[in-house]
Amino acid sequence: MEFLRAGSNVMQTFTFSASEDNMGSKWEDVNAAACDLAREVAGKGDALVAGGISQTSMYKHHKDEARVKKLFQLQLEVFIRKNVDFLIAEYFEHAEEAVWAVEVLKESGKPVAVTMCIGPDGDMCGVTPGECAVKLVKAGAAIVGVNCRFGPSTSLKTMKLMKEGLQAAGLQAHLLVQSLGFHTPDCGKGGFVDLPEYPFGLEPRVATRWDIQKYAREAYNLGVRYIGGCCGFEPYHIRAIAEELAPERGFLPPASEKHGSWGRGLNMHTKPWIRARARREYWENLLPASGRPFCPSLSQLDA
Repeated sequence: MEFLRAGSNVMQTFTFSASEDNMGSKWEDVNAAACDLAREVAGKGDALVAGGISQTSMYKHHKDEARVKKLFQLQLEVFIRKNVDFLIAEYFEHAEEAVWAVEVLKESGKPVAVTMCIGPDGDMCGVTPGECAVKLVKAGAAIVGVNCRFGPSTSLKTMKLMKEGLQAAGLQAHLLVQSLGFHTPDCGKGGFVDLPEYPFGLEPRVATRWDIQKYAREAYNLGVRYIGGCCGFEPYHIRAIAEELAPERGFLPPASEKHGSWGRGLNMHTKPWIRARARREYWENLLPASGRPFCPSLSQLDA
């Protein structure tokens, strides 16, 4: 509900890694319950429900196309039964497996979105972001992009490469970006999972709401229209996206009813130097300190 009030237009089923190979006999009940929960929340606002699948453990071991596609098909059958509005194949390290996912999902007749968890260097087999986008659109995806693994700036660099690849191939598709809620400029090809802070020490890297407003504007200017977040994103980050794009959307989210944009509520503060911060220019140009004098700005990768 918090994400809905913050401005989310899509309630995605909590079915990440919820395929039979990962969950055993519980997989069907988990997928069905996730659909019901997403629909319940979406029904309290103007939101769509997306059924989500992700890369499989099976692919990395033996790349059996028929068996991998069967796992996707099983989840798809639940999503069709629950009548989700569209489908998302997310978090794929390999373009080949992502293509297999799209080929299965498009048989439903519902719109298909697909995201790779890659950076500017491309997938784990060296397929460039532009080539990944082309393969996915040719497979039948209506929406392509990236999610997770990398922070806002790196994710947008990858999206630019995807867009350029599609343009060079004469193809069109809607674009989707779901960045981490963490700054990760020091990541390698594998993304934030290679950082020594992963997964329990990432808080010093959390993006501010102002960082996310900038991310939303840059994504929109790039031509991305499905803008969201992944690990590390909180409702206030989604609200920041909704507030930044309120002129284009034509409205503010319910969560903004008690929240003044760009610190406007600070006008009521008793301290004059804090009242002076109630303006966009202040927060937009702030260089926040970490408060950790003996910590480096960047990390040495473990992998």
